[in-house]
Amino acid sequence: MRKRNIAYILFVITLIGILGLSYLSERSHQLTTCSKSGFNASHQKYYINPEKVVVNPWQGEHHVYAIFMIPGGHLNDRLFKVSISGFGTYCGILGFGGTTVAEGVYAKPGYYLMKALFPTRAAFWLISQGKGSQLEQPRNWILGYSKIP
Repeated sequence: MRKRNIAYILFVITLIGILGLSYLSERSHQLTTCSKSGFNASHQKYYINPEKVVVNPWQGEHHVYAIFMIPGGHLNDRLFKVSISGFGTYCGILGFGGTTVAEGVYAKPGYYLMKALFPTRAAFWLISQGKGSQLEQPRNWILGYSKIP
């Protein structure tokens, strides 16, 4: 009798886990669609990778992010992109205005920092698909910027 109860409990937990991952999979794609940037085509655009990437979604919301360092006199695109092979490109909007210190990163003189927040649910989904190490790679994150006219 006792073994049967344990088997039922394990079955229910497994079923809830499968349904939960299925839900996260569907929601993560809805949260991270890309759109066009707001830059004028006449301005030359530059691209950078972040100085720091943090992937700790188990600590709650806003614990998957990257810190970008942008030269002064330049405007950032406000739209960052994360490319994961086999899963496409995920986009998001930068989290807060320019600063000189963020999450242990210090801007070089003449530069400012921007924090890019990645959706926690999408991060969980990518990690569950075995793509967590790609999410942690700075080369997979990119931000565009252009000189102020």
